[in-house]
Amino acid sequence: MVLSTNSTEQLARPGHERFTQPAVAAQRRYEALRGYFVEDLSAAQIAERFGYTKASVQTLISQYRDADPAELFAVSRPGPKRQPKKDAARERVLALRRQRHGIEEIVAELARAGTPLSRTAVWEILREEGLSRMPKPPAPPEAGPKPERLTAPKVRVLSDQDWPSQGSVQTQHAGLFLLVPELVALDLPGLVKAAGWPSTSQLPAIHSVLSLLALKLSGRRRRSHVQGVVHDPALGLFAGLNVLPKTWHLTTYSYRTKRAQQLALFEALQPRLNDAGLLGDSGLNLDFHTIMSYGEDTILDKHYVPRRSQRTRSVLTFIAQDGQARTIIYANAELTARAQSGEVIEFCRFYERTHGQLPKLLVFDQKLTTHEHLAELVELGVGFITLRQRSPKLIQTLQALPPGAWTKTRLDRSGKHRTASYHEDQVTLSGRSFRQIAVNGLGREQATLILTNQQQQTVKQLIERYGQRWGIENQLAEQIRAFHLDSLCSQVPLSVDFDVALTVLADIVYRRFARSLHASYHNQTPDTIREYLINGIGELHLTPNNIEVRLRRRTHTPALLDAGYETRRTEVPWWGGRTLSYSFPAR
Repeated sequence: MVLSTNSTEQLARPGHERFTQPAVAAQRRYEALRGYFVEDLSAAQIAERFGYTKASVQTLISQYRDADPAELFAVSRPGPKRQPKKDAARERVLALRRQRHGIEEIVAELARAGTPLSRTAVWEILREEGLSRMPKPPAPPEAGPKPERLTAPKVRVLSDQDWPSQGSVQTQHAGLFLLVPELVALDLPGLVKAAGWPSTSQLPAIHSVLSLLALKLSGRRRRSHVQGVVHDPALGLFAGLNVLPKTWHLTTYSYRTKRAQQLALFEALQPRLNDAGLLGDSGLNLDFHTIMSYGEDTILDKHYVPRRSQRTRSVLTFIAQDGQARTIIYANAELTARAQSGEVIEFCRFYERTHGQLPKLLVFDQKLTTHEHLAELVELGVGFITLRQRSPKLIQTLQALPPGAWTKTRLDRSGKHRTASYHEDQVTLSGRSFRQIAVNGLGREQATLILTNQQQQTVKQLIERYGQRWGIENQLAEQIRAFHLDSLCSQVPLSVDFDVALTVLADIVYRRFARSLHASYHNQTPDTIREYLINGIGELHLTPNNIEVRLRRRTHTPALLDAGYETRRTEVPWWGGRTLSYSFPAR
């Protein structure tokens, strides 16, 4: 005869609940097993009495059927009695298990709740409570066959016989053809020839460079991302090819180049920049930019990376920018830590070769070069404005000056910090006398120390001109956004040097294009111009001697109409003399 729980409680003495409703897990297991083996209760009755599931009771009976009963009352070994992480999550684990969640689901929910536990810890909690694992969910149905991978055709230069003479091509890169006239105006074939960039057995140099520029101008982050557009015949036509080359060609082409070839490109660019009105006469801004490496290659030197505030392996790039037109005219990414301080002298020699005279004014920060090279600039007759590092002794000297030693001046610029006070001295460094100006009121805790050999300019002019040097840092930020300058393309600095040269070329193309539009577009950044005008869907209408780009009308299409693109016709040298025209049909 089996008594129910209620009948047992009616016949028991006070205090029976410690045995009929045990709180200790080991005692609860013992009472459950006793009910099965002694009282002949079923698994369902035991589960109802002691708060187990039927499956847990069956698991318990199976585990202890032939086990030593002493294991039910084994004393835990010495050591920590608490496990804070498990204790904090125990109630949540048990609640989720009662809702029939599996271990993986419990682990995921605990991680979201901020009390993460491993799968092992969750199973230990469940086992301590005598709970079994949930059955594994059924396996998902097998996926169907993978879609067949399209094979792109082998790249080739379009001959007169291959060139499409009729039909049309729908493309998402129609707006990119708006930049072709700027490439023609820069005489890109002449630039490639002057640089001496190599051809391959399959492609002349001009077509390889155009393929790489197409990716730069369209904002592709890496050359390997060509896989997403390699089937677009419109991009192939842009470069005079049937399709763009594959990843292997684009990623290995830069290893064929030399630093002397990039230098020859910048030399050939200078007269073209001058003719295009992209050079001014307010001096040049100089700066270093570090392109960080995320690999473990030990070939690269360690340089200071500002955005990480640490020295790490990276490629150091020297940049020279026109101070008035904001055009980058020179770059060198093949610098070593040992040679970086002398790069300013090498740039002066480059400028003298290409412009027939030394630069009149260079503006840079204190980390660009050393006092010895500043003295060399004085010997060459090159003017400069830079900063001097603040030593504790210099700071003490400035703080000891009486209030009357400082002169106030009003700066002609917008924003805060328009009123500054300065103190001027003559200092001697490396045997040369320089003009040192300490300036307060520029938003820094300590005075800014300007060092220059410019004796004719006023202090106000010097402060304002050095402030314009931030233009080079703003433009580098633009190139990082628009052309992914910080996406290191290689662990080999020479390959990075070629990529930087293409980035400078792409930036110049966008600047020329912006200057051909209304004045409101002249100072827009390349990524803004691309968003407004270049990322345009359209159709290429092909005839034997012309490609007509039919662009869909968008918000900024009136700027193109105002600039005369609807009547413009451009002869493209790498198309075998064929012409390019535009139309803007209404939808």
